Amino acid sequence: MTATTDGSTGALPPRAAAASETESITPVAAGVEQAAAHATRRATDHLLSRQDAEGWWKGDLETNVTMDAEDLLLRQFLGVRDEATTQAAALFIRGEQREDGTWATFHGGPGELSATIEAYVALRLAGDEPDAPHMAEASQWIRDRGGIAAARVFTRIWLALFGWWKWEDLPELPPEIIYFPKWVPLNIYDFGCWARQTIVPLTVVSAKRPVRPAPFPLDELHTDPAVPNPVRPLAPAATWDGAFQRLDRALHVLRKVAPRGLRRAAMRAAARWIIERQENDGCWGGIQPPAVYSLIALHLLGYDLRHPVMRAGLESLDRYAVWREDGARMIEACQSPVWDTCLATIALADAGVPADHPQLVKAADWMLGEQIVRPGDWSVRRPGLPPGGWAFEFHNDNYPDIDDTAEVVLALRRVRHHDQERVDRAIGRGVRWNLGMQSKNGAWGAFDVDNTSPFPNRLPFCDFGEVIDPPSADVTAHVVEMLALEGLAHDPRTRRGIQWLLAEQEPDGSWFGRWGVNYVYGTGSVVPALVAAGIPGSHPAVRRAVTWLEKVQNDDGGWGEDLRSYDDARSWSGRGASTASQTAWALMALLAAGERDSKAVERGVAWLVATQREDGSWDEPYFTGTGFPWDFSINYHLYRQVFPLTALGRYVHAEPLAQARGSG
Repeated sequence: MTATTDGSTGALPPRAAAASETESITPVAAGVEQAAAHATRRATDHLLSRQDAEGWWKGDLETNVTMDAEDLLLRQFLGVRDEATTQAAALFIRGEQREDGTWATFHGGPGELSATIEAYVALRLAGDEPDAPHMAEASQWIRDRGGIAAARVFTRIWLALFGWWKWEDLPELPPEIIYFPKWVPLNIYDFGCWARQTIVPLTVVSAKRPVRPAPFPLDELHTDPAVPNPVRPLAPAATWDGAFQRLDRALHVLRKVAPRGLRRAAMRAAARWIIERQENDGCWGGIQPPAVYSLIALHLLGYDLRHPVMRAGLESLDRYAVWREDGARMIEACQSPVWDTCLATIALADAGVPADHPQLVKAADWMLGEQIVRPGDWSVRRPGLPPGGWAFEFHNDNYPDIDDTAEVVLALRRVRHHDQERVDRAIGRGVRWNLGMQSKNGAWGAFDVDNTSPFPNRLPFCDFGEVIDPPSADVTAHVVEMLALEGLAHDPRTRRGIQWLLAEQEPDGSWFGRWGVNYVYGTGSVVPALVAAGIPGSHPAVRRAVTWLEKVQNDDGGWGEDLRSYDDARSWSGRGASTASQTAWALMALLAAGERDSKAVERGVAWLVATQREDGSWDEPYFTGTGFPWDFSINYHLYRQVFPLTALGRYVHAEPLAQARGSG
């Protein structure tokens, strides 16, 4: 069997089927180089036209319908759900339903149980009747796969809020963990920052176990309505899973005997921790899930909806809403203006836009204003390190990230600013902070140092996505590339990063991509970094990467990789429908490796030229970004613009790093 365009699962498609619907690219009449130059100009004009007046760029950040469903469930829980918002959200959710009645977590992906349950419940809130054809088909599919009992923990927490699941049948999460010192296993700083921000408020929710009156029953989602909460069997005691399952049972017993005063004090401490981390815009961490759970937790602790903290938090949620022309309302899990702006700046500069172009200078001014100059949670592990990083979002001073900081420095070096001293100071702070955030193995994670504890992922509570932040090849590569540009290619810290990257190469020549899909992204990040740091194109690691990229190139000339490569690398590594962003990543690696005149590059450039739209943009329904590998996927709507422009610009103009050094 093959994977079908409607997302049904199957065996690996043959190479021709893995390619996109675009037919094989024929030679461009005007010649590939001339056509690429023309496409570069059109893409440049398009991207310049999308800049905000304040200097930033931001594309939509599309994830899946659980964001929309949980937004409605939150509003139902707090008593603030209104009909207009509900119907707009329902319009979007219905539009994402697949032909088999399910919802997927990425375009073309298989139906996913928890997402389908949450979408179904949201549509019930919107008034869709369970016997309607689209609802009956969904509920039957849910029952066939084990019903609510087989859903992830987070889904069952949402259902427990309304009595559709029993709290006592959920993993225990005691608020007393707020007191664990950082050297104790499973302290909150052992979790990645996104998980930490979610877990702290959920300890309050777990302790309080609230139940709001359910607006309707959900018997149709249980395989046996008479036994809605079946007991799950324990794993063997000698396994990690079995040990942590038994620990959870012990915590359930402890709940009954834990000192009430200690529990109340722990919840108050959790509330203080939450409030201290609320951003100026009212959100938490610049991402939607922690904001949702923080609002529930604070409300349970007595904060009414008119309290300034609650009011600001609720107002911040509306800023995650994207209203579409048809009246549908999509919720972004996060917003990416810093990331989008630095990538857009790099793309435009590499495409030949003058370094002192007013729009690039405006972008640099905006990025300079976004630098974070106060400590955040990262300073728990690096208390003596001065701040100086950049975050991903508009407001997220507590959690700057290493990846954004590296790319912002790369972007700023491409701009000829009228106040170069200010730029140099900002870059100096960013470089110092990134160097200080190097993990002990020589590599870099996204937000924290040495966030590699093996225990958090073992908790029964953590059954959805990655909850730690270990170093990754793509982040490390971006830091190495930035350090090389700053003249630190031979610094011992940079060399340790390079050695780690070389050791992490897969046997087939690719690199794993933690924050982008997947081996194409990892390879497209690492090869340019290695070459920038002085590794020659003839190096065996670079040659293996080139061979792999040539091997996985699609018949149509593009590159693509399905998210299933995270779950089944053997079948899906480097395989999937051609996309603009992934084709660009492959080209960026090949160009850096000195393959500009190769047939693979010519065919890849021709694919980008042939698939460009009249307005200079590209279309890309496929998800090529990653939140949690396999579990949470992202379609960055600006990726399809910035990365093709970067690749074409480097093909047309060559040596972007040399140009950037000259502008600095």
